[in-house]
Amino acid sequence: METHWADAIADQILKLGHKHLVASGITPSGDIHIGNMREVVTADAVYRALKDKNADVKLIYIADTFDPLRKVYPFLPDSYSEHIGKPLFKIPCPCGEHENYAEHFLQPFLQSLEALEINAEILRADEIYNEGKYTQSIINTLEQQHTIAQILEKTSHRKLPDDWSPFNPLCPRCDSITRTRVTGFNSKLQTVDMTCACGYTGTIPVTGGGKLTWRVDWPARWSILGVTVEPFGKDHATSGGSYDTGRKIAKEIYHYTPPYPIVYEWIMLKGKGAMHSSKGLAISISEMLEVLPPEVLRYLIIRSKPEKHIEFDPGTTLLNLIDEYDRMDISSRAYQLSQTKKAWHSNIPFKHIVTAIQVAGDTSALLDILERSGYDTVDTRAVLTRAENARKWLDKYAPPYVKFTIQERLPQTTKSFSTKERQALLKLAEQLLEWNTPEEIHNGIYEIAKSVTLDPKTLFRAIYVSLLSTTSGPRLGYFLASLDKDFLIQRFDQAAQEQKE
Repeated sequence: METHWADAIADQILKLGHKHLVASGITPSGDIHIGNMREVVTADAVYRALKDKNADVKLIYIADTFDPLRKVYPFLPDSYSEHIGKPLFKIPCPCGEHENYAEHFLQPFLQSLEALEINAEILRADEIYNEGKYTQSIINTLEQQHTIAQILEKTSHRKLPDDWSPFNPLCPRCDSITRTRVTGFNSKLQTVDMTCACGYTGTIPVTGGGKLTWRVDWPARWSILGVTVEPFGKDHATSGGSYDTGRKIAKEIYHYTPPYPIVYEWIMLKGKGAMHSSKGLAISISEMLEVLPPEVLRYLIIRSKPEKHIEFDPGTTLLNLIDEYDRMDISSRAYQLSQTKKAWHSNIPFKHIVTAIQVAGDTSALLDILERSGYDTVDTRAVLTRAENARKWLDKYAPPYVKFTIQERLPQTTKSFSTKERQALLKLAEQLLEWNTPEEIHNGIYEIAKSVTLDPKTLFRAIYVSLLSTTSGPRLGYFLASLDKDFLIQRFDQAAQEQKE
């Protein structure tokens, strides 16, 4: 059996030592979506693999709350234009219920991490800076800024402005970190002289008084926190990209060995490309957890190697994903790494639950339908949780052809049925009581079609028309097993007797 990618990576990491810190992070500038989730689940899978190999390992998640708001995103009111350039932790919460802008998007994500059972220590960049953990690194960086500038220019092949500084001061007057400029610094006093486009000029303390630019912040963070392993997107891994510059700065400025890199591909939204919350093209993790069980959402990431892109389709492909997970061998490593303590290995196909809840009028009827189809519903809570997932999926993502309504009366279109179709429906009405499982019903329909020399597809269409007034519908065996047999017998008998006027 091929070694799972998380275990293979863990084996390589352990060659570098026994003690490790796995890091992940994101800028909470918008909804944290399932595209972002690839990083944190990848980090957690490697963390779990290292733990299983008895490594001394810790997992952290860093929220880049000190990053500035870059623009007014589509989901923000125009009034937020006044906050462009301010750190996210300094901007008001869009809904007014959180401490700041960053927490507005971070809190739902942290709740999702809890559901996914990713037990990471959560760090906020503004707190790390304000606690003084960056202070000495900032001083070292300012003292060696010319060397750092040379590394950046040589490695990234881009020219920096003459007044470039690795430090972005936080203006005490307007809170901007994008309109400020360093004019001097004092290593002994640990202060920075600055000016801002708003007109402010003065001297501020380094501690909490600003942040390093991204390409310098990242390697500084590695050395400050002791990061030894970190997954990151392919955009950072390009030649001359931020990992290239980061590892050189880590070695030459901070004298630190850069972390083991795990480069991952994007999760693509089918037909739309890579997800971007800033463009309104994303599905948040919390929203997807309403539809997918946490263990299945983990499995979406864990089943594929990080370097392979994932095309995510919230439509019918999602149904296949859930059923694929439920059919897995529990000894499979991908299954084991996807597990949560509350995970439920269902024997009920999710597609059948989607069908059953559209037939059922209430919870009791739903359980009766599932039991009538031959499924175990002893764990009622787990069954109803999956049913709620199915309801949310139907509401938000189901294509129209998956949805159906049982017609209260025999549709008028049944009058156009051929003699063979009516013969087949009559046989179906007579034989339904002999079949108990979806498979028996499915196979029985084929036998009936054969007995009257009718194309099975034609009989399928006649059945759907009789019940739904459409020519297609859900998987027929499961669908008919969900319905009351007395109702079906009466309906098919009636359809068989219907004649053209």
